[in-house]
Amino acid sequence: MKHALLGGSRSVEQLHLGGGTPTFLSDDQLTDLMEFLRNLFTFSTAETADYSIEIDPRELRPNTLKRLRELGFNRLSYGVQDLDERVQAAVNRVQPESMIRAVMIEARELGFRSINIDLIYGLPHQSVESFDKTLDAIIDMRPDRLSIFNYAHLPQRFMPQRRISEDDLPSAQEKLQIFGHAISKLDDAGYHYVGMDHFALPDDELAIAQRDGKLHRNFQGYTTHGDCDLIGFGVSSISQVGDLYSQNAVSLEDWQEALENGGLPLSKACKTNADDRLRRDIIMGLLCHLDIRFNELDQQHNIDSRTYLRQDLARLQPMCDDGLVNIDEHGVQITDSGRLLVRHACMAFDPYRQQDDQTRFSKAI
Repeated sequence: MKHALLGGSRSVEQLHLGGGTPTFLSDDQLTDLMEFLRNLFTFSTAETADYSIEIDPRELRPNTLKRLRELGFNRLSYGVQDLDERVQAAVNRVQPESMIRAVMIEARELGFRSINIDLIYGLPHQSVESFDKTLDAIIDMRPDRLSIFNYAHLPQRFMPQRRISEDDLPSAQEKLQIFGHAISKLDDAGYHYVGMDHFALPDDELAIAQRDGKLHRNFQGYTTHGDCDLIGFGVSSISQVGDLYSQNAVSLEDWQEALENGGLPLSKACKTNADDRLRRDIIMGLLCHLDIRFNELDQQHNIDSRTYLRQDLARLQPMCDDGLVNIDEHGVQITDSGRLLVRHACMAFDPYRQQDDQTRFSKAI
């Protein structure tokens, strides 16, 4: 149905199979899926095209990586979380370091262009010392990119988290120390801190795009394909086509029912207005480049941005007083001290957030 709406002549520049563990599908099922998509859409053969898939190393079969490479995938993302055995046991994700090293070596030999490793800080029993050892091992493996995500403990939503005792979780201050240490250690190891939770080697496309002022961020994270429409398939996926946003049904039952009735499985949709587009550009600028320029906003949106945003800028004053943000006649800049809190700075420009949600700094990390 989406093919009929979009037309088959549009080129696919980026494909990402994620949402957990796509490799639970058999190799033949993955092949069928890719053949189905290629029959519907034209996949770009340009060197800049990105075709990525999330991998759980524990689920890999002997020839899966080889098959993925044959299917055209050129980027891999491994979910590792942590290499400490005690932490792994607490979150029921046991995977020895030797397993991760083996799949890294195989992926390199098969010619995958880029490899990302996902880590998580804030897990039970983690400490600066234990995470430091994990970082030592990961740095030695030399992935092209690293994502270090903040663990969100939501046992009321995610049943497997109910086995985790809150007493075993590091405090907010300890989490800040863990992540702060990770930033410093990765910097010493030659990684570029792209922003928020992403790191990349200096010659990686993300780092280059940021230096060139061309980095974007979407629902999947940082990207070099910011000028592309984003089409989401599957449960809860989000799409962006021009100024229109939509989300699919969040339950499998509702998603299936809509398809069986011949309709798109949408649960919500909205079209941005002029104010939305202004704030999107502001938040994008802060997240990707830690900076926005008033004169650029004036020209792009035909406004006097300093006057238009006076209430939003006033909300940033406490962060200015703490040396986290700088506001001058030219624009807004996130300082080095404020990089960890860039998400909190962006909240000042988000009119849809709950006005009574005074999120503490530690919760914004």
